[in-house]
Amino acid sequence: MNVVVKFLVFQVIIIGPFIAGYALKRRFDDPARFSRTLIRANLATIEPAIVFWSVWGLDLSRGLMLLPVAGLALCAAGLVLGLPASRALGLGGARGHMFRISAMLANHGFTLGGFACYLILGEQGLAYSFIFVSYFMPFVFLAVFPYAAHVSKTAAPATERMPIILGLHNMPLAAIAGALGLRALGIDRPAIWFPSEALLLASISVYYLTLGMNFTQGDVRSSWKEISAMSAIKFLLVPAAAWIITGLAGFEGTVRAVVIVQSFMPAAIYSVVVSVLYGLDARLASGLFVGTSVIFLVLVFPLMLLGARLLGVGI
Repeated sequence: MNVVVKFLVFQVIIIGPFIAGYALKRRFDDPARFSRTLIRANLATIEPAIVFWSVWGLDLSRGLMLLPVAGLALCAAGLVLGLPASRALGLGGARGHMFRISAMLANHGFTLGGFACYLILGEQGLAYSFIFVSYFMPFVFLAVFPYAAHVSKTAAPATERMPIILGLHNMPLAAIAGALGLRALGIDRPAIWFPSEALLLASISVYYLTLGMNFTQGDVRSSWKEISAMSAIKFLLVPAAAWIITGLAGFEGTVRAVVIVQSFMPAAIYSVVVSVLYGLDARLASGLFVGTSVIFLVLVFPLMLLGARLLGVGI
């Protein structure tokens, strides 16, 4: 299955569960609680298997280590920009925390960032994008989840609070530790078949099903100010910062190009996952994710492709 077909399959896996979740939510007395149950089950079973296998097989040279560092830097840039933006918008409590989390997290994975790297930079860009996004799971489970757990002490009902580190929802963190331990012991990952893609599709389906169950059409309309501010952060300010910093840091060639392409990515589905798990503002998270994704696909991505062709970049 070539990469274009894989991407199309991914889109079906995304759209189908989202529509199903939106259609089925009326059948549940408490769709938010059911969503939390699904997400926790996914984090305790499917996600750890994917993370363990991927991290165990990761082989980073010193030069390519710059890519996940750059991924963390983009998250930091989003947070730095999101803090004053949330204050300027007058966002407090759960809504303010959710805006800042959404500003940090971007859709860097294969479902968008990786495929954008492939279309603009070819197969090498795709390969480098996988290395770039290796920062994501450790960052989410070591930084974003603890932050969300901490702020939910005041922003979420006591019955919905979750532990910061210990708990089945943090099994991917244990998977990371186990895989790194095997690598430290010099035990290589065996060259056997592993259903990585099937598990990834299943995991993504769960997340988009829960997104549909927590989304209403009014989420975008009621959050247009926040979506506008987030779009300025994601599509103007973070890319500008990435361009300047990668130039000053001496990034070159495809490595720099991957960072620049990834710097344009919209809000991540994981921001919605965090909002559901920790009882933060799921409606805002859904609105920011859907709104910035639509703007990216309709306006930003076509301009990126046109700019790449005019500059003679990639394929």
